[in-house]
Amino acid sequence: MFIVGTACLFLLVATTVVHYEVLRLLTAVLPALRIEPRLRLVFVILGAFVAHFAEILLYGVAYYVLATRFHVGGMGTPGPLPFSRCLYFSAETYTTLGYGDVLPFGDLRLLAGLEALNGMLLMGWTASYTYLSMERLWHGGGDRP
Repeated sequence: MFIVGTACLFLLVATTVVHYEVLRLLTAVLPALRIEPRLRLVFVILGAFVAHFAEILLYGVAYYVLATRFHVGGMGTPGPLPFSRCLYFSAETYTTLGYGDVLPFGDLRLLAGLEALNGMLLMGWTASYTYLSMERLWHGGGDRP
């Protein structure tokens, strides 16, 4: 349980830093782009997508390492655990989609719960950032701070 708890804390901090840095980079780069405001918004969406994918990937790696190296649980059917299953489960959990076709067992359940909450918070942050970016681009032409 200690290993998974430590991984939870690490992932919470790491995903927050990744998200912050991507949004900070977008904020710094967007005003310098000499393109139409609607194309700037495309960059906002693509940047957010990259951030979310990186965060899902971090969780997927954590599931895989915790299950295969530390043996603190597993997911799905018994037998070798492919990384693709961990990545799929991570995406499903991060987005709170929850198909339920892959279920974690053991201490990995704690990580799954944290990932769902973390994903929901980070997606809310993205929604807020996107809204503010749209407001800036629509009303100010995109160059206002």
